Amino acid sequence: MAASSTTDLIAAVGDRLTPAERRIAEAVLAEPTLLAFGTVSDLAGRVGTSRPSVVRFATKLGFDGYTQLQDHVRSGLSQQLSRPSDRIRLDEATLPAQSALEDALASVFEAAEDGRLAALAKPIATAANVWVISGETSRAGAHALHSGLTMVRPGVHLIEDHSMGQDLAHAARGDVAVVFDFLRYRRRAVRATRRLADLGVNVVAITDGPLSPLAALTEHWCELRVPAIGPFDSSVPAVAMAELLVAQVADRLHDEATERLDHTEDLWEATETFLEL
Repeated sequence: MAASSTTDLIAAVGDRLTPAERRIAEAVLAEPTLLAFGTVSDLAGRVGTSRPSVVRFATKLGFDGYTQLQDHVRSGLSQQLSRPSDRIRLDEATLPAQSALEDALASVFEAAEDGRLAALAKPIATAANVWVISGETSRAGAHALHSGLTMVRPGVHLIEDHSMGQDLAHAARGDVAVVFDFLRYRRRAVRATRRLADLGVNVVAITDGPLSPLAALTEHWCELRVPAIGPFDSSVPAVAMAELLVAQVADRLHDEATERLDHTEDLWEATETFLEL
């Protein structure tokens, strides 16, 4: 069968998974080594289901059986492992960085097709306040979005993990929360986003698939492929999506963004911010 990631295969059948199969999918996405190196009984025992359910799960993903699914996962494990230390321990060769990053960037532009980027940017442009939240490994994307948005509109706040509760106490209906988080989702980020959604705050989620806990909280979400570069997840796709969002928001605000940028340039000039070369 075609060489698709396990995440892609699960996403393709996500709406047809039974509750037991969904638990298997969640376990596999959270801990790929369980599927790669465990037996049918190991996986069934971990999830609390039966061996036949695990085999049916493999079949539903398009494989002849569990062994074929296991071989598929092992072949791409270096790109799917959650723990950086596991990636270092893995003896198999990793996918060349250039190919991995090209594929990741392709997912960014796929997520921006058919008006989806405009749909993500609209609530960011019109919100009273923008609250930017992220997990640790997606922090670079959050910083890029915050840095860009503060240049083109007011009321943009980057939320620090240690002060999340205090900072978000002022969030209200009419605001938007832009959340970056990928597999091994941060508990605090997800809980904070869920609470904000309950309060009527619009949510824009930059995440990695329909099984992400963030995808269930909003219709404004996009799926990015996040490869491993060495032991760590790449920041490139999150940063690229952040830059596209800033550009789209700036275009929507146009005159307001232009005036704000001109004012900033005047301040830089008055304070001699840059070296004269």
